[in-house]
Amino acid sequence: MAATISIPLSHNLSSLHLSASTRRRFAPPEFYSPVRVCCSASRDGPELKENLSHIKQLKNVACGILAVWAVTTALPVIAANQRLPPLSTDPNRCERAFVGNTIGQANGVYDKPIDIRFCDYTNEKSNLKGKSLAAALMSDAIFDGADMSEVVMSKAYAVGASFKGVDFSNAVLDRVNFEKANLQGASFKNTVLSGSTFNGAELQEAVFEDTIIGYIDLQKLCTNKTIDDEGRAYLGCR
Repeated sequence: MAATISIPLSHNLSSLHLSASTRRRFAPPEFYSPVRVCCSASRDGPELKENLSHIKQLKNVACGILAVWAVTTALPVIAANQRLPPLSTDPNRCERAFVGNTIGQANGVYDKPIDIRFCDYTNEKSNLKGKSLAAALMSDAIFDGADMSEVVMSKAYAVGASFKGVDFSNAVLDRVNFEKANLQGASFKNTVLSGSTFNGAELQEAVFEDTIIGYIDLQKLCTNKTIDDEGRAYLGCR
């Protein structure tokens, strides 16, 4: 008997020795690498001693445990590399930001997905304040000059969005992806920024007064060279 399974480790993964239907459930073939956990045992003749039979049973049990571990360990990696869904065809999708979502905001769970990618909310001064945009897809949207104070944006995807001069005071921006976003002059006064990422973001003249952020997240944020001296002083960057 033989069992072989591959463990997904990176984006450049190529082989998973499971059934085709199982592979389709988890992720496309390019998500798998040829790192394998292999266990094998051969059929023995009747002359095999009883103690060898016990060793074989233990070996098979160990093989099963390794196989289960490999599959369960793979799942978070695959989930982290899922592609974004197609742009919503709802003609009123941009207006959904003014309603927000209604359940499970802290965990990014929603009654309906909010897809506001490429929408324009320039100088929106009232309809976004205090709204829940948990897990919203908002990449490449424009919010310049908007009042987004007290919003909840847990697990929102805001890559490449523009938030120039946005008021985020008293907001919960927990685990938001702000990669390559334009946040020049944005105010994060008394704002929760735990777990949020700012790789390649523009943060010139951003206000960080009384910002709530964890130590590790702070160290990462402080590596952004666009933060001015006043912002770095408020954050305590060294």
